[in-house]
Amino acid sequence: MLAIGLWAWSEKDTFQNMSKLTNITLDPALLFIVVGMSMFILSFFGCVGALRENTCLLLFFLVSLGPLFILEILLVILGVVYRDWVRDSVQSQVKNMIVNYRDDLDLKNLVDWVQQEWLNCCGVDDYKDWESNIYFNCSSPGVEACGVPFSCCKPDNNQELINRHCGFGMMKTEHDFDRGTRIYTSGCIPKGEEWLESNIAPVAGVAVGLGTLQILGICFAQSLRAEIHAQRAKWTL
Repeated sequence: MLAIGLWAWSEKDTFQNMSKLTNITLDPALLFIVVGMSMFILSFFGCVGALRENTCLLLFFLVSLGPLFILEILLVILGVVYRDWVRDSVQSQVKNMIVNYRDDLDLKNLVDWVQQEWLNCCGVDDYKDWESNIYFNCSSPGVEACGVPFSCCKPDNNQELINRHCGFGMMKTEHDFDRGTRIYTSGCIPKGEEWLESNIAPVAGVAVGLGTLQILGICFAQSLRAEIHAQRAKWTL
């Protein structure tokens, strides 16, 4: 993940021009870098500590992984208790993504993937949310005015080439009769909720699996530390 994030930044020439980071919360590459760096540091200290039988490195691994596991549990509980607040926060973040759709290539690709490949949706609550983007706003002087991105378009198996202009003018009233057959009209938030409800078992299984691996890592690290201390105690006798 760290390599992917660094590669994405290099492709966007971010290292040469850090001013491109206008909104770090909307940069998918930065998320990959932060998560990847955290995983690398934890894995490095855990592996080196186990190989070298270094109790300090193992303790750092425990101290880092333990609170992280507790934090994950708290986030899940808070997400269930404050479900409406989480939904509003996600909704606000997705709206910001639509507004900044053309400002970041990684963000654009992420939005296109969610709309076209994953959820088959368009906008936040519906396709009209794209009017908040300056390029698709009906008052825009460009050719994309009153339109939606091509990722909102439904696939046409009869076309050999992808029509990237298929979303042009789709918010105009003249397309009220055929809009539903040409683009996805449902928003990504309701579609995402439907996906989560229909895939709750696999999602829960992955969460439990990750939690189990973290618990095993904590137990094995503590067990190894105890064995190292016991062995050193024998040497001092």
